[in-house]
Amino acid sequence: MKMQESEINEAFRAEVREWMGRHLSGRFAPLKHASGLGAEGYDAQLAKEWEQELARGGWTGLGWETQYGGRNLPLAQQVIFHEEYVRCGGPGRIGHIGETLLAPTLMAYGTPEQKQRFLPGILAGTDYWAQGYSEPGAGSDLAGIRTKASRDAVTGEWVINGQKVWTSWAHESEWIFVLARTDEAGAAAGARHAGMVLLLVPIKQAGVEVRPIRQITGTSEFNEVFFDGACTDGALHLGPVGDGWKVAMYLLGCERGASTLGQQAHFRYELDLIIALARRNGAARDPLLRQRLAKADLGLQTLRAHALRSCSEDTPLRVASVSKYAWSNWHRDLGELAMDVLGEQGELALDDPALRPLQQLWLVSRADTIYAGTNEIQMNLMAERALGMPR
Repeated sequence: MKMQESEINEAFRAEVREWMGRHLSGRFAPLKHASGLGAEGYDAQLAKEWEQELARGGWTGLGWETQYGGRNLPLAQQVIFHEEYVRCGGPGRIGHIGETLLAPTLMAYGTPEQKQRFLPGILAGTDYWAQGYSEPGAGSDLAGIRTKASRDAVTGEWVINGQKVWTSWAHESEWIFVLARTDEAGAAAGARHAGMVLLLVPIKQAGVEVRPIRQITGTSEFNEVFFDGACTDGALHLGPVGDGWKVAMYLLGCERGASTLGQQAHFRYELDLIIALARRNGAARDPLLRQRLAKADLGLQTLRAHALRSCSEDTPLRVASVSKYAWSNWHRDLGELAMDVLGEQGELALDDPALRPLQQLWLVSRADTIYAGTNEIQMNLMAERALGMPR
């Protein structure tokens, strides 16, 4: 897509800035520029109240159809909102998984009853969701999942047993969508993508245990989640039973959208922090660091151009496939650049609010090339699916 400013879009951009300036203040001021759960000082309860403030202002469900309570805004204005949201210091969205991943999947595969039950709470910022995909033996190789789901012969409920890992925000969520296996025979016969179901499961029940995982940053963003006879209503599966893989892949495809431009706006904020520090501490006088700063800036502009291209509905697979690989490498390199600009200070435990975020950037970005499909897996997928090479 091409971003072309018009009077309508300029007015919309100004509207976003004005609303954010008025509302991201007062009691919400501590959330400004907080990247999300796992970031120091990020208050999850306050972040949930912020989600509800956004909902009251009409800033949730921007791309949803009006029949579901959304605004059905054109893609260009969705991009504008996500970019301006971050530029104004908007915090990481604790409702992101529900609003941008699950909701479109509900619209595509959910029953009328499921849509009526779950979409209003997601839109209002009152219901929060976690993603139950990865397992200890099935991360990038998601088809290797072993979590099992079976029907209770008496109640008709689904009964779930197994374990999920790296489950972001499960400790702050009421619900989790769980990819589980219903047909072990099919998996054993080689049909690894068959015999699955995507279930909607309440977290706060006796059969679910959530254990936060302490990260290298000292905080906890994600968790282990154990299912030991956990139950959910027999009607709470998305799509046909046995076709869960197709539904799960549709959901992952929803990650490629206007919100990726918001991610890159946050990258810009981080890069600007590094450039400002380089000017203050003299690192900008080093010709090699200057070259790396310039390269980072050019790389970010390239990522934005690619993201805009990928937002097009008719984007070829080969174009969309490189996104995760490209931005994760760029962001990891940015973390290393931050430490090099910090110099000797980077080796110390810093309390300076102007410097510590750059240390945190380096620590957090180490995981970028691992989660959501490791770089090695991404390269294989690009070779097989985008370039047509044999497995």
